[in-house]
Amino acid sequence: MDLRKLKTLIDLVSDSNVSELEITEAEGKVRIVKSSPHAAPMAMNAVQYAAAPVAVAPAAPAPAPVAEIVAGEAVVAAGHTVKSPMVGTFYRSSSPGAASFVEIGSEVKEGDTLCIIEAMKILNEIEADKSGKVTQILCENGQAVEYGQPMFIIE
Repeated sequence: MDLRKLKTLIDLVSDSNVSELEITEAEGKVRIVKSSPHAAPMAMNAVQYAAAPVAVAPAAPAPAPVAEIVAGEAVVAAGHTVKSPMVGTFYRSSSPGAASFVEIGSEVKEGDTLCIIEAMKILNEIEADKSGKVTQILCENGQAVEYGQPMFIIE
């Protein structure tokens, strides 16, 4: 997608009542989210994709309020939080029929693979950065994740 088309889409979203726009083309996928403090419908959409109940975080100046809501402190429980290092699609296993890398209650060592994030048709293995027991899995298989979004809680 060329820069002029992207700019036109951004202007379209900013000038309309649409709070979020996602377009998929042969070259890739683009998601535009309007950032405004009065975006209650956007907060409701974010809650639908969360794996755990989410409370709306206090308004803070940030470029992506959806990431603030999903990655807010209300989601994070006691323990070490493994966050997404990139934007992409979250997968719990290496292929659709394969077993998940980890389940709730799994013991992991530092360096063990927790999941895969697909970004721009590249599969990136996400490894545990701490040893312990997986107590929560905060993302659904096939869910889009944002940079910094909590994915796992390890105690």
